[in-house]
Amino acid sequence: MKYTITLFLVLSTLAVSAQFDNFFLDKTMRMDYYHSGNHETEFYSFDELIEEPYWGGSKMNLVDTFEYGNYYVKVFNTQNDSLLYSRGYSSLFGEWQTTREAEETWRTLSEAVVFPYPKQEVRIELYGRNWDGVFEKKFEYTVDPSANYFVKQENRLTYPSFDVHISGDSQKKVDIVILPEGYTEEEMGAFIEDCQKFAKDLFAFAPYSENKDKFNIRGVLAPSRDSGVDIPADTVWKNTLMNASFYTFDSERYLMTFDNKSVRDLAANAPYDQIYILVNSKKYGGGAIYNYYNVSVNSNAKSAQILSHEFGHGFAGLGDEYFDSSTSYEDFYNLKAEPWEPNLTTLVNFENKWQDMLKKKTPVPTPDIEQYYNKLGVFEGGGYVAKGVYRPMHDCMMNTFKDTKFCPVCARAIQRMIDFYTE
Repeated sequence: MKYTITLFLVLSTLAVSAQFDNFFLDKTMRMDYYHSGNHETEFYSFDELIEEPYWGGSKMNLVDTFEYGNYYVKVFNTQNDSLLYSRGYSSLFGEWQTTREAEETWRTLSEAVVFPYPKQEVRIELYGRNWDGVFEKKFEYTVDPSANYFVKQENRLTYPSFDVHISGDSQKKVDIVILPEGYTEEEMGAFIEDCQKFAKDLFAFAPYSENKDKFNIRGVLAPSRDSGVDIPADTVWKNTLMNASFYTFDSERYLMTFDNKSVRDLAANAPYDQIYILVNSKKYGGGAIYNYYNVSVNSNAKSAQILSHEFGHGFAGLGDEYFDSSTSYEDFYNLKAEPWEPNLTTLVNFENKWQDMLKKKTPVPTPDIEQYYNKLGVFEGGGYVAKGVYRPMHDCMMNTFKDTKFCPVCARAIQRMIDFYTE
């Protein structure tokens, strides 16, 4: 019986791998587009197609099974309309739409989706999640790589990459590429050391610690002209490669960049599933968006916790479990719909969240009192609001850094994502 099961798994693996080889080449196609609008309106417009030399993703799990994120990309075979590839993701534009500024003006941001390089004509469809949490088709574009000579083949920011932690073939690992922001040519040695520290810090937290052999980490040696990063409120402006800045959306500790093209061009120097931007600064800050990019500083006293927290957003789709007035968001969650983040709930569809992990006598909602501080429950307050959104535990790495570990719900979500990329 054991032999039969093993043979079945081997044959299934070969069949899925053959599907990749039938439809894709072992490199990446990137579609850049513009996302425009205001608080109530959005539209998409095509920008360009780019060939990138590596495919860092799985060749087995091509179709997304999580449906996380505020957006979704699907790639179809135009010959028979079969779905070849899909991924959920979020974006900086989607966050900007929930800010006060979006009520007063319009913006256009550059975004990108990546997928294995197709051998034949495909249709790329982009979806956005509406206020009720339902994906709606927003845009489509058809490309035949064999006939379209406008697919750009040059890498505009070519720099050498180096190995930080390699445990195997990219198609069976979670591949992280670390990009340096605000490191000068003279500071590249410090960046290499910071990348080693990054790996050490990441693997210090469970469940990453027990999955160390499922990750590859590489860095890109790309110096900036200036050392440091923009801090607008302090009139500090630096000439850096990716134009990152504190005070994103006028939130002091939110450290992001609107320069999506430079980020993607730099990341193309190595195979990747996740992009991590390491910023040369001691100031507390960072940020991350699911399947978009992750950012944190290199030398703050809490840089290890910041790194792990932000990677929880970017990699596993975890939501923030804190609730205060320090963010610039308005109407971030519809309290009549279930959030897509695995560690937040409005109790609209709680049975699909962590209900299966609760002990039978746990009250729902759970009183936020000392009796339940170390127990899994359903605590009100999360997703930046005090009422209507609930989190799994009194504290967690996705809330404060007082408890330097992930709660069981967050740990399970991270493990499931690791398994998706590596099994």
